[in-house]
Amino acid sequence: MHDELKSLFIETGAFKTGDFTLASGKKSNYYFDCRKITLHPEGSRLIAKIILEKIKGLKVDSIGGLTLGADPITSAVVALSDIPGFIVRKKEKEHGTKQKIEGHIGQGWNVVIVEDVATTGGSALQAIEAVEAVGAKVVKVISVVDREEGAKEALAKYDFDPILKKSSLL
Repeated sequence: MHDELKSLFIETGAFKTGDFTLASGKKSNYYFDCRKITLHPEGSRLIAKIILEKIKGLKVDSIGGLTLGADPITSAVVALSDIPGFIVRKKEKEHGTKQKIEGHIGQGWNVVIVEDVATTGGSALQAIEAVEAVGAKVVKVISVVDREEGAKEALAKYDFDPILKKSSLL
């Protein structure tokens, strides 16, 4: 499954070279456009299947992460399993219920955090902070790609388990 996922990065144009500014603020001469993978039918299925393999045997009550990168990953896993999902907003909604987290999560729940690309781990840490604030416990953090630029170190106290690493894709 991993080799098929790697092939999709080339086939879909998800790997790009040029001049990019990443969500972390870092500059890069390459970019992983994971939405070309997570929003692709085969990419979505492969990612969900790999994540379900990675969490096999864990007690998981819900899965989710920071919007927008985590949304299609969460939805794919929810569709292929009996695990409910959640979405963490970047900031609290200013109307309606004014929630920071939408979906299914509760105090004492074991959750998996997902994201598309991990660079410094900042997006995952934002999601972790939000779910821990409601009393949930993070049992695993999974990214589709680890750019190998500090996320592993930033997430050292969590079980960080990327599907692919930059070094395996370049």
